[in-house]
Amino acid sequence: MIRTLVVDDDFRVNAIHRAYVGRIPGYEVVGRADSVSTALKAARALVPDLLLLDVYLPDGSGLDVLRRLLTDDTGDRPDALMITAARDVGTVRSAMKLGATGYLVKPFGFAALEERLAAYRELRDRVAALDPAAENGQAEVDALFTAARPAASTAPAKGHSAPTLALVLAAVRAKGCDMSAAQVAEQTGISRATAQRYLSYLAKEGRIRLELRYGTTGRPEHRYRATPAEA
Repeated sequence: MIRTLVVDDDFRVNAIHRAYVGRIPGYEVVGRADSVSTALKAARALVPDLLLLDVYLPDGSGLDVLRRLLTDDTGDRPDALMITAARDVGTVRSAMKLGATGYLVKPFGFAALEERLAAYRELRDRVAALDPAAENGQAEVDALFTAARPAASTAPAKGHSAPTLALVLAAVRAKGCDMSAAQVAEQTGISRATAQRYLSYLAKEGRIRLELRYGTTGRPEHRYRATPAEA
């Protein structure tokens, strides 16, 4: 479970965000805070993995929380996702410099927060799966840098269903090697023609990679595999 501390001085907003987090698999709320001072005390006492951190607090800025925690000698500082109405470039740049893993502008709904937290969970999973002593190639490094970002708009083109699109993409991801349209169809329960249409769309969008397998005769077979960022 990803232990989360919600920091927001508006009691109702704090409660809403805690309720949101409680609905997302893999996350648990371990506490709340409503000021810089209470956030620092809670972070040091509860040792959360992640802060949902507002910028505008009654006794300072959420950025002050990050600065103060950076100087602590008590261990690793928790990661932080900024959740704030502050949208000026100076505040955003400061958050980036202080190591915030993301920035979500208020007001936002459950879906937006769920997307950000899913991306953060993927980043943690990717890091945990790597050997800390191993050297990685550019693809692995790129995957880490992009994992914490929410995916680009996943709204499918006209004539494509979002659930089917996700089903096909998940099938290619899970395989771990190249697949044909017939194999995707068998695994997902859709027709081969439908699988081919969705695979072609995902390849065009750069979500999967098309590879051609040449035989001794006839046309080459189309094979598909996940890109490094999607694997």
